[in-house]
Amino acid sequence: MELLIVGIGVLILLFLIMKVKLNTFVSLIIVSILVAIGLGMPLTQIITTIEEGVGSQLGHLALVFGFGAILGKLVSDAGGAYRISTTLINKFGRKKIQIAVLIASFIIGIALFFEVGLVLLIPIIFTIASELGISILYLGIPMAAALSVTHGFLPPHPAPTAIAGIYGANIGMVLLYGIVIAVPTSILAGPMYTKVAQKIVPDAFNRVGNIKALGEQKKFTLEDTPGFGISTLTALFPVILMALATCYELLSGGKITDKSPLYEQVIALIGTPGMAMLLSLLFAIYTMGVRRQQTIPAIMKSAEEAIKQIAMMLLIIGGGGAFKQVLLDGGVGDYVAQLFAGSTLSPLILGWVIAVVLRVCLGSATVAALTAAGLAAPLMAATGTDPALMVIATGAGSLFASHVNDAGFWMFKEYFNLSIKETFATWTVLESIISVAGLLGALALNLIV
Repeated sequence: MELLIVGIGVLILLFLIMKVKLNTFVSLIIVSILVAIGLGMPLTQIITTIEEGVGSQLGHLALVFGFGAILGKLVSDAGGAYRISTTLINKFGRKKIQIAVLIASFIIGIALFFEVGLVLLIPIIFTIASELGISILYLGIPMAAALSVTHGFLPPHPAPTAIAGIYGANIGMVLLYGIVIAVPTSILAGPMYTKVAQKIVPDAFNRVGNIKALGEQKKFTLEDTPGFGISTLTALFPVILMALATCYELLSGGKITDKSPLYEQVIALIGTPGMAMLLSLLFAIYTMGVRRQQTIPAIMKSAEEAIKQIAMMLLIIGGGGAFKQVLLDGGVGDYVAQLFAGSTLSPLILGWVIAVVLRVCLGSATVAALTAAGLAAPLMAATGTDPALMVIATGAGSLFASHVNDAGFWMFKEYFNLSIKETFATWTVLESIISVAGLLGALALNLIV
C-alpha cells in the first residue's frame, strides 16, 4: 500500500511538472503534502516534517552549493576555464584532440555546474573543430560525457553532495571512489562511444552547430587570462582539500575525533565540504580576482550573479529533501527495508533502479537521486553497504536515459543542431552508458573494499 501511494505521488508530480507546467519546487511541496496525507501522517505533523526536510537538506548543502557556484563563476569570468581548455587542446594536438577535450571538460566540470560548463565549453570546441576541420559532435560527445560524470558522481556537485548527507557517507571517500569510477566511465561514454555513434547516426556528425542558441558570449584572448597552472589549481582546490583529509585518515588508520591531536583536527576541519569550499573560494577571490587587479566590489558582483543563478536549484533541492523526509517519517523507507530484508538484491542495485525509474519519469537527476536515497537508506543501514558506494550507484542511476523531459536533452539537441532521433542516439545513449558503467564500477569496488 505504501509503495502504491508513493507511485501515485510520483505520477501526480509528473503531471504537475510536465502537463500543468507548475514550478518544480512548488510541485514537490504539493506532492509531499498529498503523499503524507495518503500515508496517514498526523495532519499537524505534515508541515513540520516538510520544514525539517527542507531545512536538513539545505542546511547540509547551502554552504557547499553557494560557495561552489561563486567559485565556478570567478573561474569562468576570469577566463580560467578558457585557459584550461585551450592549453590542453593545443598541447595534445589533433590526433589526441578528444582526450584533450575530455580532460579539460573533466577539470572544468568539477568546478562548474553542468549547464554552466556546457555553455562555456561549446564555443571553444566549435572554434577548435572549425580550425581542425572536424565534426563538432566528435568533440561534443567527450565533452558531454565528462561534464555528466562529474555532475553525477563527484562532490561538490548538488546530487552527490546531497545524497552523501542522506546516506551519512564521507565526502572524501565519495570523491576518491567517484574519481576511480569516473575516469574509465568518461572514456567509455566519450571517445569510445563516439566511434559507435558515427556508425549509428553518421549524418549527425555533419551538422553545423547552433552557436546562436548560446546567446552573447564573453570573448577572451589567451594573454588576458590567468595561467594554466593557477587556473587548474583554483578549479581543483576543493577536491584537493577534501581528498587530503580523507587520504590522511586512510593512511593514519583511524578516524579523526575531538580527542585527536590539534594538527589532525585542523586537517579534518579543512577537509569538510563547507570549509574546503570556503577556503577554495577565498583562494579564487585572490587568484582569479585580486591578483588580476580586480576590485572587491567587482568580484562580489560576480558572486551575487552566481547566487541568483542557483536560487531556484536550491529550492528544488529543498523540495526534494521535503519529499524524502515525508517518505522516511511516513514509514516508506522502513517498509522498503522490510520488503527486501530477505532479498539477495544488493542495496547498490536497488538504489540505482529506484533512481533510474524516477529519472525516466521526472527528468530531474537531482530529484531522482534525493528520492531514491530516501527510500534506499534504511536498506543500506540494515545490510552494512558502504555509504560512499551507495552515493555513486544512486547518482549513476539518476543519469540514466535522459530524454524529452530533461533540460539537458534539449540543450544538447539545440547546440549541436540535431534531430530528435540523433539526440536520442547520442545524448540519451551516452547518459545511459555512464549510468550503467557507474553501477558496475560501484559493484566492482564493493567486492574489493
